[in-house]
Amino acid sequence: MISTVVWGTGNVGRAAIRAVDAHPALKLAAVLVHNSAKVGRDAGELAGLDHGLGVTATDDIDAVLAAAPGAVVYAATGDIRPDEALDDIGRAIRAGAVVVTPALYPLYDQRNAPPEFRDPVLGAIADGGGSLFVSGVDPGWGNDVLPLLISGLGTTIDAVRCQEIFDYSTYEQEDSVRHLIGMGHAMDYEPLMLAPSIPTMVWGGQIRLMARALGVELDDIRETLERRALDTTVTTRTMGEFEAGTQGAVRFEVQGIVGGEPRIVIEHVTRIHASCAPDWPTPPDGGDGAHRVIIEGSPRIEVTVEATDEGENRSAGGNATAVGRLVGAIDWLVDAEPGLYDALDVPLRPAVGRLGRK
Repeated sequence: MISTVVWGTGNVGRAAIRAVDAHPALKLAAVLVHNSAKVGRDAGELAGLDHGLGVTATDDIDAVLAAAPGAVVYAATGDIRPDEALDDIGRAIRAGAVVVTPALYPLYDQRNAPPEFRDPVLGAIADGGGSLFVSGVDPGWGNDVLPLLISGLGTTIDAVRCQEIFDYSTYEQEDSVRHLIGMGHAMDYEPLMLAPSIPTMVWGGQIRLMARALGVELDDIRETLERRALDTTVTTRTMGEFEAGTQGAVRFEVQGIVGGEPRIVIEHVTRIHASCAPDWPTPPDGGDGAHRVIIEGSPRIEVTVEATDEGENRSAGGNATAVGRLVGAIDWLVDAEPGLYDALDVPLRPAVGRLGRK
């Protein structure tokens, strides 16, 4: 079995611990945490399981990597600390590990990634013999392998649209929701995630990846943005109160322009409460999250995926499917040559050995 470390125990890390524990080819070897209050706690408790896993969390990175794990699921955030995340991941690769992560947006399309991200990873691979696969937590499969698979069912294609529709009211990452995305801030506040060029920095790699797979040249990548204020004050279970008049919903697109038209589009529709912007796209049954792919053409094809995890929490379900894609790639990556991989390299594989497994 492949000894596997989960680095980080937030929204992604909790799901990663469960996914590693359930995978028949993997063995949970260690859990790394930053918060000292989590040190010494059982991984099963941190993951929300009803039983222990016999692995206690530690903050001793050197000791964990010195044990030469076969794989590392890097689940710590890279949103506001990309340089630190890149350094952490480089350390794990130099230790010889296969690393999977959603943390480094520029490496979604690794072939066209900026040298300041790509070169350190290639150097770490040359030094240590590890590998890296980056796929998004939005989730990545919804913006690469799923739309590309479905596109092959069409006769003619006019456009490919990938939607994430998400209600943040059950999410547990308050700093990101309030400050990076701007929920609860005045409407004249410019959150970092919505600043011009930032959506392209985050999702442009997936646009380029799909264009490469579809065999088309992009003229440009453009952005659109709409924001709505809350009509009334709302209270969320995980993040408290959001006042009337503050930002309550965001809708933006990252558009791949082909022949002067937006042909490959990633659209995000996010709310802090379902009452805000009810005229914007919603999940089919009015739930709190869905991922949809629309192939405009002949025939028109629309596929909506809804996932729940940690009870009926769909925000956790989206995280869990993104993690499933990453964790499910580990044994393939271990058997492959050391290298830097993207979603077009790594196959989406059946859940061999997991049917009926608790």
